[in-house]
Amino acid sequence: MAKLKQQTAVAKQDETVSSRRKFFKKAGTVAAAAPLAGFPMISVAQSPIVLKMQGGWGATDIFNEMAKEYVDRVNEMSGGRLRIDYLNSGSVVKTFEMMDAVSNGVLDAGHQVSAYWYGKSKVASLFGSGPITGANSEQLLGWIYRGGGMALYDELLKNLKLNVTTFFAFPMPPQPLGWFKDTPPRNAEELKGYKYRTVGLASDLMQELGMSVTQLPGGEIMPAMERGVIDAFEFNNPTSDSRFGAQDVAKYYSMGSFHQAQEFFEITFNKTKFNSLPADLQAILKYAAEAASSSNAWTAQDNYSRDLQKLIVEHKVRVVKTPQAVFDAQMNAWDKLTAQLAAEDPFFKKVVDSQMAWARRVAYYGFLADANYKAAYEHVFKTKLPF
Repeated sequence: MAKLKQQTAVAKQDETVSSRRKFFKKAGTVAAAAPLAGFPMISVAQSPIVLKMQGGWGATDIFNEMAKEYVDRVNEMSGGRLRIDYLNSGSVVKTFEMMDAVSNGVLDAGHQVSAYWYGKSKVASLFGSGPITGANSEQLLGWIYRGGGMALYDELLKNLKLNVTTFFAFPMPPQPLGWFKDTPPRNAEELKGYKYRTVGLASDLMQELGMSVTQLPGGEIMPAMERGVIDAFEFNNPTSDSRFGAQDVAKYYSMGSFHQAQEFFEITFNKTKFNSLPADLQAILKYAAEAASSSNAWTAQDNYSRDLQKLIVEHKVRVVKTPQAVFDAQMNAWDKLTAQLAAEDPFFKKVVDSQMAWARRVAYYGFLADANYKAAYEHVFKTKLPF
């Protein structure tokens, strides 16, 4: 009898243990299937969201590498849930058609500069390649993110019915006056008569100074130079310029200019596509632009400085600093052009006034805070710079 009771007790214990195991197994399955609050459940087999981004840059341009610094950061931070596939200029649409292509959903995203679509509104060029204010490109990028510039940019998009969301990155160094076959212009009079390539409001400025201007994307500059469509040009920097062979068609390089003294990249997404993404992926697209901005600046420092020396030493390019007389002529031309465009378009005036208010305060601080780095360079390296 005692043995029977013992067997019954063991059986009940086994049944209880088995039931508890089944309960916890079921509970574990339910727990695994339920995501934590605020965190979406992602299957390892789930395909990532793919965005097609086209750049505005030729195949060899360092700007493609800078665009990919942004793309790589997005792809890595999204943990496989989002992927940007990057395409070179012209892969889907022509460079100057990219803004429309992104807005219409032909492309999911674009990497370019606002001067490439200023034909829609000259106000676009104020977000890079606008009138000189005394502020540099880093300070003007501050205006976009802290001085009300982004709200004005969004107002411009709304006015033009462009269905895009944009982030800005990489405050570029001032662009060179450009490449010339003979001695570069030394004053306003010598600027006249050149057949010159630039883009955006810079084209209006240089025309005001007597140049005949053709607007071309980077990949079309060399063929135009070889055919005689242009006889002088600027693109952006020593690395981009040398990679597409500027040193093979011209041997004079004039550094520094006010025609494009504060510019940055425009990273643009189709707004409908962007708004369909989860909030955390939207944040990654937004803040990756800030991370890439720093990375692009460091990449520029390394490459631009090295390639400028190669142009001088290996390719025997005559590199000169643009004379003050040319800077003076450009400032006077900007005064005239800005006043004219502001009188024609109240929104143009609204944006310029906002920039000027920001520059008056921020650049003032910058000039007082800056140390004399040129004097320090000459002291440390025991040299006297010729400019």
